[in-house]
Amino acid sequence: MDYHRIDTLRRHHPAWRLLAADSAPLVLGFLHRAFVEPNCRARAQGDLTNALEDYLHGLREELGADVHPRSASQYLTDWSADERGWLRKFYPPRTDEPHFDLTPATETALGWLDELQERQFVGAESRLLTVFELLRQVVQGAETDPETRIEELERRRGEIDAEIAAIRDGHLALLDETQIKERFYQVERTARGLLSDFRQVEQNFRELDRQVRERITTWGGSKGALLNEVFGEADAIADSDQGKSFRAFWGFLMSPTRQEELTQLLERVLELEPVQALGPDPRLARIHHDWLDAGEETQRTVSRLSAQLRKFLDDQAWLENRRIMDLIQEVEQHALAVRDQPPREDFMAVDEPAPRIELPMERRLFAPPHRPHIAQQVVEEGTGELDTSALFEQIYVDKLELAGRVRRALQTREQLSLPELLHDHPLEQGLSELVAYLSLAAEYERAAIDDATVDTVSWEDAQGSLRQARIPRVIFSR
Repeated sequence: MDYHRIDTLRRHHPAWRLLAADSAPLVLGFLHRAFVEPNCRARAQGDLTNALEDYLHGLREELGADVHPRSASQYLTDWSADERGWLRKFYPPRTDEPHFDLTPATETALGWLDELQERQFVGAESRLLTVFELLRQVVQGAETDPETRIEELERRRGEIDAEIAAIRDGHLALLDETQIKERFYQVERTARGLLSDFRQVEQNFRELDRQVRERITTWGGSKGALLNEVFGEADAIADSDQGKSFRAFWGFLMSPTRQEELTQLLERVLELEPVQALGPDPRLARIHHDWLDAGEETQRTVSRLSAQLRKFLDDQAWLENRRIMDLIQEVEQHALAVRDQPPREDFMAVDEPAPRIELPMERRLFAPPHRPHIAQQVVEEGTGELDTSALFEQIYVDKLELAGRVRRALQTREQLSLPELLHDHPLEQGLSELVAYLSLAAEYERAAIDDATVDTVSWEDAQGSLRQARIPRVIFSR
């Protein structure tokens, strides 16, 4: 950090410009109320405009009618402009109404203001223990000597055995209220910080998407070279430290066992009397569901990047075909122009596009043409009786019934995986019913499909044979 670096940040960084703006109290106060307090990822323009009108009305009632004279829509347009960068304005798929979301720079400014607030106490002990634990994990994870690692594990086993013996002797070590509050504050700040980190990860993928679009627009080389460069950049981001950490976090969060464990831990912590005395935010009990929503939005950004590449290939193929047709039409027009007065000498010669290869043994033997014989026959109405039971033996999967099973199962739990649902309601129509469940998960807004994790489901067919299928993990949420 030198003078010039700090001066550049002061003049160009959106977070610094936001904190230095005259309207900073209005912008930060409203955005905190509209996005941070309800823990909302994105809001429609109409909804956000009405909320800002109410917020401005309250300020004008308190501070005077002349304060912040512009309308709510004008403020939102100004805050989402490129020179501001405080809000992100975008159009979600299959909708024509713009939506707004916080930018990472605004998250940084709000987090800095939160750091300025006076805390009840500074938790030094829990953070020191966290530092020791992280250092221990780094040293143990980087140790290559098996004997050293075994010694460390035996030492930890000895500590655990000593603690078990002490508990059996009646010496139960408990955290006091201060230690519980201190650790809960650290958990709460870390959990909320993860949501801000998701916005930064999503912003990085959007930057990659923007660079790809710009490169496609100005590209003059071959498609292969462009795709090689784009996919190389995408692999570099996926294999970066941030990409690996995000994949590990997403895989850990998508585990039903881990989700159930996290839900139970949050419920037990929030029931402790020292924690209840702090008045914790009840939404913290569902913070892992907010992580899922934020992670799914990041996954959708990556999917849009892939769709942009597919569209580029389609557009390039159409443009090449259009160019070929234009060249053919141009040749035809020149030919028509000289049709009545052809040149006396040879004016054009076209070589054969490829050598002609004729092998004698490849010639087909002579075969006389087949003359079909068509019999003249009058079709009369039949009088026989047919077995129509086959019409009623067709397989039909009722997707409404399957959706009802999912809704009824989610009434007693927050999340439900497809193997758990099939355990309660086994497949009755085999593979067709399983495909219908997958189709239902793709259409269900609160369902998540993890292609990186594979589940195995089984059923018995009509002959009594056991069938199995490997499918991506499907999780339905309430």
